[in-house]
Amino acid sequence: MAEKRDYYEVLGLDKSASADDIKAAYRKAALKWHPDRWVSGTDAEKKTAEEKFKEASEAYSVLSDPDKKAKYDQFGFAGVEGAGAQDWSQGFGSLNDILNNLFGGAFGGAFSGFGGFGGFGGGQQGARTMRGRDIRTRVRLTLEEIAKGCTKEVSIERNRPCPECGGRGAKNSSDIKTCPTCHGTGQVQNVVNSLFGRTMTYTTCPQCHGEGRIVSNPCPRCKGTGLERKRETVQVKVPAGVEDGMQLTIRGEGHAAARDGVNGDLLVIIEEQPHPQLKRQGADLFYTRVISVPEAMLGTEIQIPTLDGGQKLKVDAGTQSGTIIRLRGKGMPQMGSYGKGDLYVKILVWIPRKLSRSEKEAVEAMRTSSSFRPDPNRDDRELFEKESKYF
Repeated sequence: MAEKRDYYEVLGLDKSASADDIKAAYRKAALKWHPDRWVSGTDAEKKTAEEKFKEASEAYSVLSDPDKKAKYDQFGFAGVEGAGAQDWSQGFGSLNDILNNLFGGAFGGAFSGFGGFGGFGGGQQGARTMRGRDIRTRVRLTLEEIAKGCTKEVSIERNRPCPECGGRGAKNSSDIKTCPTCHGTGQVQNVVNSLFGRTMTYTTCPQCHGEGRIVSNPCPRCKGTGLERKRETVQVKVPAGVEDGMQLTIRGEGHAAARDGVNGDLLVIIEEQPHPQLKRQGADLFYTRVISVPEAMLGTEIQIPTLDGGQKLKVDAGTQSGTIIRLRGKGMPQMGSYGKGDLYVKILVWIPRKLSRSEKEAVEAMRTSSSFRPDPNRDDRELFEKESKYF
């Protein structure tokens, strides 16, 4: 499966894009990739168009919603998991319907008068903006760090603007000329006439390779790339409650782009270190403690680990093996809310395998006592079956 692309990259935007910019970018993508425009294409072209349109629609559904956009900007795909999913089983809405929903009926009516879909192209206007590549790294965290949230330093190698040419790729600004073939857009337009009208397609300019400009005197330090490799340290703020495998997106901390482009992002994957005593499931924690037969019979007080330090717990007399005690609010914080999970303590009773003669005699004396006979009317079994699902 192809790796999912950043939503801003899909729509050709940077993170500072306004709501109008996002809407305009989606309109451009819809005009270019809507399946209605590719009815006369090959099967491969139709499949590509369908995938591109789905990708653009998913990006727009997240970035056009202020709440989803804020979560995506902070946590990446993990913050909006499932938010952009749509049911395509019923087919695509018509392109006119999409444009009407975005811009009102006047735009849709004007659009329908152009005869086919050739009146609008999907090409970019103006100089093309380059985007740097994303960087992926991992950060290892303990349960205690995750419970409170923390700031970690990560060391990464990344491209940065060349200090000699300032990222231009040339010694002087006069050495950079606008590409005469694409006039700075980085793309060339191709017009195809068919039964469905005129169709415009855009391909990368063969002269400037999509950069929109030509460098005549490259910088000797960076050889015209405008970039230099550096190892740098970045501080990553980790919110409380993150989980193993979750990805945090740090905007603009990835590779720099050539020609004053937009920086890529730093994608930080959370790696949770196992706790020596506590097990985690979501926001809940689990701990198993073994006690002796006398302690279970007579009751006792035990020390249990929590993320806030040790805590005393009273075990009632007559506690059965498998009993689960729930400590509310002693679990992990729930990311994005003020609530906390619980800590579940499972009590197991240690049964000795070998007994001395005197111990056997004492146990034999208790065998006939009614206190040591199982009582089917007690609710211990019901309690155990109810709570055992947590373990």
